Amino acid sequence: MENSSIIIRAAVDADLPYASIITDEMEASARARGTGIAKRSPDYVAKKMLEGKAVIALTEEGQWVGFCYIEAWGHDSFVANSGLIVSPEFRKSGVAKKIKEKIFQLSREKYPHAKIFGLTTGLAVMKINSDLGYEPVTYSELTDDEQFWAGCKSCVNYDILMSKDRKNCMCTAMLYDPADHYEPEETADDFKKHSKVYERFMRAKQSRLLRFLKRSQKGGGQSKSVLRYFFNFLS
Repeated sequence: MENSSIIIRAAVDADLPYASIITDEMEASARARGTGIAKRSPDYVAKKMLEGKAVIALTEEGQWVGFCYIEAWGHDSFVANSGLIVSPEFRKSGVAKKIKEKIFQLSREKYPHAKIFGLTTGLAVMKINSDLGYEPVTYSELTDDEQFWAGCKSCVNYDILMSKDRKNCMCTAMLYDPADHYEPEETADDFKKHSKVYERFMRAKQSRLLRFLKRSQKGGGQSKSVLRYFFNFLS
């Protein structure tokens, strides 16, 4: 469905009536997929809305479209964007990605130094996470907060998780570490200036490479030496 008229924003008090709709769809979606997710109550979802730790998607007419919320663990050193759910009517429209981008942005604003992680069985979610900068990791790199792992008790795969000493399960673990994504501040003028310098630099390198390849061809040089020079040239 076209999502141009969908509003995606931080949830507010006025969104509390959607809490039961959201949790009902979470449960129905888990049953349909045959996979487990940590079950959440309407009260829990409502609490996330009141704390400003949730993102909701609605049509301009007020129809519920999607939802996701933030959980913090390990004294706020780890953050999870959990409970991503989209109404069946709006699936495969790109709205899930927009919700994930919004909740990721909200997480970075509220917890700028926290590692953001997720556990998922969904390939689409894995792709979205990857685009945001997450990387696959082992379970040992996630939080060791017992409260987090206790939330898995309502999952149908909990016995598998415990049988493997919480080292792996059916879900794939993915992590975004802000320490690996340092972004220096740069003004528009700086960008333009640096871009022009980079363009001149690349043109010079390309010109030198073409001259070298022409000389190599005339001299009958071996292809391996040309390739070796090519990789050194670009490094």
